[in-house]
Formats: sequence, C-alpha cells, structure tokens
Amino acid sequence: MIERYTRPVMGRIWSEEAKYAAWLRVEVAVCEAYARRGRIPGPVMEKIRGTRVDIARILAIQARVKHEMIALLTSLEEQLGDDSRFVHIGLTTNDGWDTATALQLRDALDTLLGGQERVRAALAVLALRHKHTLIVGRTHGVHAEPTTFGMKAAVWYVEAGRNLERLRRARDVVAVGKLSGAVGQFAHSEPALEEEVCRALGLGVEPVSTQVVQRDRHAELLTTLAIAGASLEKIALEVRGLQRTEVLEAQEPFSEGQKGSSAMPHKRNPELSERICGLARLLRGHATAGLENVALWHERDISHSSVERVVLPDSTIALDYMLDLTAFIVEGLDVDPARMAENLERSYGLIYSQRVLLKLAEAGLARQKAYEIVQRVSMRAWKERRSFYELLNEEPAVTERLAPAELKACFDPAWYLRNVDTVFRRAGLDGRQEEHT
Repeated sequence: MIERYTRPVMGRIWSEEAKYAAWLRVEVAVCEAYARRGRIPGPVMEKIRGTRVDIARILAIQARVKHEMIALLTSLEEQLGDDSRFVHIGLTTNDGWDTATALQLRDALDTLLGGQERVRAALAVLALRHKHTLIVGRTHGVHAEPTTFGMKAAVWYVEAGRNLERLRRARDVVAVGKLSGAVGQFAHSEPALEEEVCRALGLGVEPVSTQVVQRDRHAELLTTLAIAGASLEKIALEVRGLQRTEVLEAQEPFSEGQKGSSAMPHKRNPELSERICGLARLLRGHATAGLENVALWHERDISHSSVERVVLPDSTIALDYMLDLTAFIVEGLDVDPARMAENLERSYGLIYSQRVLLKLAEAGLARQKAYEIVQRVSMRAWKERRSFYELLNEEPAVTERLAPAELKACFDPAWYLRNVDTVFRRAGLDGRQEEHT
C-alpha cells in the first residue's frame, strides 16, 4: 500500500523488519521447546535468545541467495557459528513463514478491532444525538416518508457491531500456526512440539496441514475485510448524497484553510467519503484474490505467495485507514437539522400519502379506490406544485369520509416517530440522549 494510505502502527506491522522479527520469534520459540526437551544445551539456548534481526545484512544475503528464509538462517549462522545447527530443526520454510504471518495478522486484526470499535462508538453518539431529528426518508433517491437522522445512524451502528463480530472471528480463524514439515505429516518433528510452540506464541494449531496453513482461512479474513469496508462505503456514500448541493443536509468536516477545488473557490467536496468508496473497491478485489488462493496444487504450490504479499498487508492497511477516516467524518459530521426540515417540505406534503391512504381505507373506502384517489391528487400536487393537503381538502371523495381534524392528523410527522424509542432499544442504543450531545 502506498504511504498516503498507511498509518504508522499498521505500517510497522507489515515492515520487512517486522516480518523477519516474527520469523525469528517463531524460530526461537521452536528452539525453546527443543531446549525443554534437552535437545539444545542451555548455553546454546542463551545464545539463540540473543540473536537479532539485522535487516540490512539479511537483505544483502537475500540479494545473493534469492531465498528469504535462507537469508534469515544465514544471518543467524553468522551470529551463532556452529551452534546454528540447532536452529530450524525439522522445519520447512512455510512452518516459520505461515506461523509468523499468523502473528502479524493477529496484531493487524487487533488494530482493526480498535478502529472498528471507535467507529461504532462514534455512530452511537451520532445516533443518540439525532434520535429525533426529522429527515425525509428516500427510496430510489425519491422522497418516501419521514424518519430521523438518528435512525440512519442506528442502522450503521448495528451493522458496525456485526463487523466487530466478523473481525473477531476472522482473528481467531487466521491466528493459527503449523510446524508439521514439508508436506504436513510431521516426518521430522512432532505434533506435541507444534502444539507447545503455538501455545507459547498465543496461536491455535492447524489440525491437519499440508506444507501450508490452509488458505480458506485467509479467504475468510479478506472477505471479512471487504464486508467491513463495504459497510464504511455505505456510510460514506450516504454522506456524499446528503452533501449534494440540492440536498445539503450533512457535510463532512472541512477545516480552516482547506480548499475544495483549484479552479472554483466555492467548492466544498465530499472527497474523504469518495476516498473511502474508492478504497472499498480494492478490498473487494483483494477478497476475490484470496478466494483464488484456496485451491493449490497437491500439498502446495507457490501461486498464492505473490498474491498474499500484496493483499494481506494492503487489505489490513487500507481498512485501518478507512476506519480512521470514517471515524473522523462521523465524529465531525456537520449535520443541518434546519435544512432537513426544509427539505421535508419540498415534496408538497406527499410524504404523508400512505397515511391518507390508510385513513381512507379505515373510513370504509376500498383500498384500491383510495389508492387511485390519493395517487391522482399526488400527481396533481407534483404537476401544479401545490400543497397535497390543500388539494385533498378540495377532493369530495376525501372530505366526505375524513373530518378536517382527521385529515390534518395525517400530516403530523410525530406519527412516524412513535416507535423510534423501541427501535433504539432493540439496537442497544437506549442511553439518554443528553449524555451524547
């Protein structure tokens, strides 16, 4: 991932130095297990514990030998001399590589979980703050019925909770190691040693492995990241829609001195939200690549390796960036309740049409007949740009069945909000609003 979208914490997890440090950590953990079995003398084990990652030297060796694990082992041989024979006993490259990658993925997921929790907390505040802020609901981009802006945010909040659950599961799924050797049958090691080492590293064990940890695990991770990204895109797309000039009900943060266009000084563009929408596309592509990596030849081939060097770091880095950016937008979202109220009236009261329809049906009119009347008056309101309520008052088929007070009550937005408290309780958002303003 390019530096522009790489936050420092996640970037460090995927640095070359961190990769080799994770590989060395696995090698040392294996040696510790052998030392406990008496296979490695105590003084030698002390020397092994003192080894370090000399990234410059490792990269120099790698340039010559063209093999990353051998580059690490050669560097360790230079530090340990003849005692290097106790390192990498019974292991193949992927024993160290896959197990170390699990450590990196676990750290990356911990970072992502923190970011997801921040987004969810920000959405809770937004939802509660605007629990009763009236806004027109739109379907197909067209005015539908009144709702509240808090209800929009509550939808995002609950979905963010599902993504938390998915990320936690993905963390467990990928946090597994394997030390079963070249084709997974423990010809040169023992299952008990694998279990002991993985337990010491805080990892689970792949129950049955080949030369690699099975890639359905990584496919599940990448798919989970893509879903989480799509949920952020959902929020960002709504912000983009609400920031359109014709709507202008909410805008993403815009700091003092910020510029929106090199040509048009008036511009205040939702470019942060657009960035989120763009990066979500990358995550979906990476998920597809992860699914392609599940099927490998026999006990393994290496076709997955080049893909994972890109998609595992880039997906976690991108989602980390997207989570941070989304939290920033939600926390600083410029919401305009007055504009929302203004837009609520732009469709001449047509948003109350279903209420009128149902009232006419309750008054004894056949539903389809009531529908035809309300639709005809609605189309007239659009065409003539007149008040739907006033036109209904001129319609004998309406006034002979509904008293003036009954018809007027159909245009009370409070009717549409009477179950908001119940919905918020179901969402787990039952705190007092004033605590979140």
